[in-house]
Amino acid sequence: MPDNATLTASQDEERISVASQRQLIWWRFRKHKLAMVGGIIVLFFYFVALFGDFLSTSDPLASEGQRSMMPPQSVHFFDNGSFSPHVYAVRGERDPITLQRHYTVDPNQKIPVRLFASGYEYKLFGLIPTNIHLIGTEGTRAEESLFLFGTDQQGRDIYSRLIHATGTSMFIGLAGVALSIMLGVVLGGISGYYGGAVDTVIQRLIEILRSIPVIPLWMGLAAAMPREWSVTQVYLALTVILSIIGWTELGRVVRGRMMQIRGEDFVTAAELVGSRPRRIIFKHMVPLFASHIIAATTLALPLMIVAETSLSFLGLGLRPPAISWGTMLQQAQNVQAVALSPWMLLPVLPVIVVILAFNFLGDGLRDAADPYDL
Repeated sequence: MPDNATLTASQDEERISVASQRQLIWWRFRKHKLAMVGGIIVLFFYFVALFGDFLSTSDPLASEGQRSMMPPQSVHFFDNGSFSPHVYAVRGERDPITLQRHYTVDPNQKIPVRLFASGYEYKLFGLIPTNIHLIGTEGTRAEESLFLFGTDQQGRDIYSRLIHATGTSMFIGLAGVALSIMLGVVLGGISGYYGGAVDTVIQRLIEILRSIPVIPLWMGLAAAMPREWSVTQVYLALTVILSIIGWTELGRVVRGRMMQIRGEDFVTAAELVGSRPRRIIFKHMVPLFASHIIAATTLALPLMIVAETSLSFLGLGLRPPAISWGTMLQQAQNVQAVALSPWMLLPVLPVIVVILAFNFLGDGLRDAADPYDL
C-alpha cells in the first residue's frame, strides 16, 4: 500500500498536469512571500493614488502663512478611559527677535477626529461631486485644525500633499513604463526578426540614445519646456521623454532573444503556413521570454519613479504647483530645513518603500513566469 507521502505527491503531480498556465503562475507566485508582501504594498499605494481626495484631510494647495512650518500633531485615541480620538489645538506665536513662529499645544482644547467627516469639496474619480473624507474633525474645519504630518513653508498640509504626490509619482511611472515596454518589445522584436538594414538602423538609434549625457539632456529639456505649459502638459511631456529614453535596454535584450529563436522549427513552420511577421513575433516568439519582460517591467517602474522624483527635486521635471514626491522634497534641500523641520523629509519614506516593494514583486513575477519548475 502506498504511504500518505506518495499519495500526496501523486495528487500534486496530477493537479499540476491538468492546471492552466495561469494557475501554475499563481501557485508559484504565492510561494514567494516577499513578492506577496511587495504586491500588497504596491496595490496599497495605487489605492491611495486613486482615492487621493477621499483620503486627504484638506486641499493640498490651500496655504496659510499663520501656520507655516507647524510640526506634526499627535492623535490621542482615549479620553478619560473611553475611546475618543482627538487632537489638541495648536497656537502659534512669532518670536519678535528671531521672527520664527513657535507653536504650543493647548491641552484644554480638544478637537474630535472622526471617520467619514465633511471637508472640502471634490469630484470622486473626476465625476461624482462630494465632500466626504476618510478622516476629518468635528466642530471645526480640518484645514484649520488637523495637520497629521505638519505643514510646509507656505502652511500647506503635508499629509494631504503627500497623498496627492503619491498619485502623480505612481501614475507617471506606470504610464512611462507602459510606453517604454511597448517601444522596447516592438522595436526590439522587429530588429531581431528582420535583421539586415532594419536591425542596423534600430541599433544605431539605440546607441545614439544611450550615448546622450543624462544631466545636460534634462537641463536642456527643462529650459525648452514653455513656462506657460500647464501641469498636465508638463506631466505628459515628462512621461513621453522618460519612455523614449528608457526603452533601449529592453530593446536590445528582445533583439538578442529574437535572433536566438528565429531559426527554430516552430518559427519556420509558422512562416510556411503563411503567418504574418507581426503574428509570428507577438504570438509565437515574444511569449517565450515573457518572464524577462515581466521582470524588466517591475524593475523599470521604480527606476521611472526615481527618475521623476530626482528630476523634479533638481527642478528639471515637474514644477510647482504640480505635486509629486520630487517637488515636495525641493523644500528640504538645505541643512537648515532638515535640522529645524525634519518632517519635510517624509516624502523620502514612500519612495524607499515603493522601490523595495517593486523589487520584491519583480523577483516573484520573474520566478512565477517559469511555472513548470514547481
